[in-house]
Amino acid sequence: MSDITPTDLDQLYDPPSEAIQRGVMPHLIGFHEDYIARATFFCLASGREHGLDASPRGGPPGFVKVIDPQHVAFADWPGNNRIETLRNLVEDDRLAMLFLFPGLEVFLRINGRGRISREATLLAQLTEGAKTPKTAIVVAIDEVLFHCGKAINRARLWQPDARIDRGTLPSVGRMKAAMTGGSDADAGRVDAEYERAVRNDLY
Repeated sequence: MSDITPTDLDQLYDPPSEAIQRGVMPHLIGFHEDYIARATFFCLASGREHGLDASPRGGPPGFVKVIDPQHVAFADWPGNNRIETLRNLVEDDRLAMLFLFPGLEVFLRINGRGRISREATLLAQLTEGAKTPKTAIVVAIDEVLFHCGKAINRARLWQPDARIDRGTLPSVGRMKAAMTGGSDADAGRVDAEYERAVRNDLY
């Protein structure tokens, strides 16, 4: 528990400007929908008594569907099968979405309440190619707001020369071998399979 109180924070930081406060809205309007229609990536935060989780979500533009000004939906596609978000939603429906837009210096945030859906009509709308998801997550929006992109520029996120050289860090195969006592040959096989799966087994 922090020894900083709310009063301490109010003394340390100025309040948000009126423009910032007015930018927090309880529903989507046109320009929010424009951004969501172009979105290809967001991070999803959820939690329950067991703990917290943040997971990456990605897809082609339009993979997040605007149902109406109060609701958005997206498919839950295969990952590592920990399904932490789904398990969290069974106990606690609070969710937060943080959208990144490659090349742009702005974030979009949605805070709201989520539910897991197996509605056939919705799942059909979220189909990718020949694949239909097992479930979708529908988010009822409490707040939607844009967030400035200073963090993007601090990280130099979109700068080509800021990209990390893959060879400077342990590969997935080498990390797994280190954790399981595998050999260099095992690491090589894992790396080859990971590279194939992460690029091709998307749905």
